[in-house]
Amino acid sequence: MKSLQNSAFYFLVFLLFIQCKEVTKKETTLASSKNEIQYAKGLEIYKYSGFSILKITNPWPNAKESFTYILQEKNGIIPDSIKQFPLIQIPLKSIVVTSTTHIPALELLGVENTLVGFPNTNYISSVKTRKLIDAGKVREVGVNENLNTEVLIDMKPDVIVSFGLNNSNPTLDNLQKSGLKVMLNGDWTEQSPLGKAEWIKFFGALYGLDSKADAIFEKIEKEYKTTLELAKKATTKPTVLSGAMYQEQWYVPQGESWAALFLKDAKSQYLWANTKGNGSLSVPFEVILEKAQKADFWIAPGDFSSLKQMSDSNPHYNQFASFKNKKVYSYSLNKGAKGGIVYFELASSRPDLVLKDLIKIVHPELVPNYKLFFFQKLE
Repeated sequence: MKSLQNSAFYFLVFLLFIQCKEVTKKETTLASSKNEIQYAKGLEIYKYSGFSILKITNPWPNAKESFTYILQEKNGIIPDSIKQFPLIQIPLKSIVVTSTTHIPALELLGVENTLVGFPNTNYISSVKTRKLIDAGKVREVGVNENLNTEVLIDMKPDVIVSFGLNNSNPTLDNLQKSGLKVMLNGDWTEQSPLGKAEWIKFFGALYGLDSKADAIFEKIEKEYKTTLELAKKATTKPTVLSGAMYQEQWYVPQGESWAALFLKDAKSQYLWANTKGNGSLSVPFEVILEKAQKADFWIAPGDFSSLKQMSDSNPHYNQFASFKNKKVYSYSLNKGAKGGIVYFELASSRPDLVLKDLIKIVHPELVPNYKLFFFQKLE
């Protein structure tokens, strides 16, 4: 009888052991979750109780690698199945970013005070962040391709948000070997206007401000779509030339590029809209002249700030009707205190303003009370 009682006891212990293992297995198995990102092609965010998974699926053009980061909230339990990925404690208290396109996201979320370092702060145009720089709260950390490891180790930021042009990033590798947390950001690879803007959710996730980031993006998305509908009322489709000469070649945005998509959405006839690719196209001057000499508008002619500066640089510019008619518009006049161009910093976060600018240029009758924000007419 005693032997049977012992056997029954050990059998119950065995059952409890199996059940405990099953509970543990369930606790460490990752449940399915939907991607919170709608437009961006290179970003995925999956939310769970106590943590999020953030994936960078296109860190640079034609990348064959992707990067996964685990964002852990306080007391969040991370399943065993994802513990091999870099762990970031959120919300962040300090950050180093390396592109001016990251600055607007921090400001829109109200966390610009956590910025402690940036490479070449003269590029930053924002008045709000420039005050932090002038107050000595944001330190110089070198240049993106050669960040100052010693300075960054001394600063010990919670995270360094950088970007890679390809799979060779020795500086970033050295920073990680030094114990620093590095995240790659691929916002610059996005081509759709709303795709770029949606990267505010990347920073929202880092600060536990997902809801705020969602609300900000939804407002920008609504403004963009409303403006898009307004553009459909246009009764004409003016022709547009873009780019300028550089070392005997003219560089124009390719037809699938971010800049070209804006011109399409603004209901203009961009003369290289049918070209494939999302970078720049090198075209001989003779081809440009033949195709675009009579173009109605010339938008984004490099970094020129006046028609005289353009003419002095290349007298051939005088042959274009858009130049003769003073219908040349540039983003280079709107600059920050140290010369940084506002368009390069803010445009990707505010595509609604870019689209409104372009509609004001090519279809002014549709937005009679709107004042140009990024672009200005060259005189």
